Amino acid sequence: MSSFSILVGKLVRGASRLRGGGSALPGLVVEKIDPDFIRRTLSTLPLGVAVVSGTNGKTTTTKMVVELLEGQGLKVFTNRTGSNFTRGVAAALLGEVDLRGRLDADIAVLELDEAHAVHFVKLIQPRYALLLNVLRDQLDRFGEIDKTTRLLEQIAKATTETVVLNREDPRVASIADSLSGPKVAYFGLDASLRSTFPNDDEMRGSRSEAIAAAQPADVVLTRVAETEADFLVDGTPTTTGLKLRGVYNIFNAAAALTFARQILGAKANRTALFESLSNVEPAFGRGESLTVNGAPLELVLVKNPSGFRLGLKSFAAHGYATMIAINDNYADGRDMSWLWDVDFETLSDGVDMVAGVRAYDMALRLKYDDVPVGDVLPDIPDALAKFIAGTGTQPKRIFCTYTAMLAVRRELSKITKVEVVS
Repeated sequence: MSSFSILVGKLVRGASRLRGGGSALPGLVVEKIDPDFIRRTLSTLPLGVAVVSGTNGKTTTTKMVVELLEGQGLKVFTNRTGSNFTRGVAAALLGEVDLRGRLDADIAVLELDEAHAVHFVKLIQPRYALLLNVLRDQLDRFGEIDKTTRLLEQIAKATTETVVLNREDPRVASIADSLSGPKVAYFGLDASLRSTFPNDDEMRGSRSEAIAAAQPADVVLTRVAETEADFLVDGTPTTTGLKLRGVYNIFNAAAALTFARQILGAKANRTALFESLSNVEPAFGRGESLTVNGAPLELVLVKNPSGFRLGLKSFAAHGYATMIAINDNYADGRDMSWLWDVDFETLSDGVDMVAGVRAYDMALRLKYDDVPVGDVLPDIPDALAKFIAGTGTQPKRIFCTYTAMLAVRRELSKITKVEVVS
């Protein structure tokens, strides 16, 4: 059965690529005809499976972990497209296995959506898990924030060796209390940076208890600058240059360093880890920089108030033409009321274009912060074309929700080089 299902899956994958690129459809097909495909394939890996989950930062953090481990000589399988449902993992596997189902890798590092990770860990228990944060993101999908915490807790309980937790997020840190089997390690922030990275309660004006404040963290982020950061690792400070943009990505770097160190154990080469980290490029759409009309165009994914706030804080508006594209499709979350929790005053020079399904809602929100808006066009292709034509060679930045980002990248691929994900 396995060879037949893999052959069918690969044929479907080939057909879907001919019709326009990446798709989880091949994974869905192979799951239907061979439900044991994922478990059977991944169970052969010498270092097992490492899972990355949480509300924000999964894609970039997973990319960092993969590159840190590859820099240590490991062969790593990952679902690099950011398709973080089980069918996305199955689709990615179909691109890597041979017809006999063999996967040439030492470890799988997988980004998994919080809810779907619970189903995944029933298929195969991860050896390692990294849990990043719990923020009010897409509550229409997952319900209240404490429910999301319980989803992450189930992932942690299924993990057999090591769980890495965010010391600064009280909900994530509290998961340690429910664990009796796996080892627990933490990544964290220096006290001077905690106001830069507020947890969900702090964003809403509540003072949250520092549940794990007394816990020593394996890696602590101590300083953030535009192109470098300082980390404290086992009490020893290290400064490293970074290609990553955005302060949120730099805190994720502390998470990735901790996770890689836990996976590698005594074999970890500290110098090589930081060298790899300094060369990590942003994941697609997460501060990704393209070139249009000879000038940079940056894509910044926004999913919730914390991410949007940090995105605005990370990228200075002065000198850039700005577009905001907001959709409310299922993958974005249907409830866009969180836009009212974001302070847009840093865009006081104006936003050139507002687009997407919820373009008029976004334009209204900007009006309340006295942010001038040039044009409002719900149709993303038309809006993008007008934005590019109207801003000439000026550097550009587009803040966009997930499905809006996919639409923007699809249009940009017609006029410039865009990383293909499949």
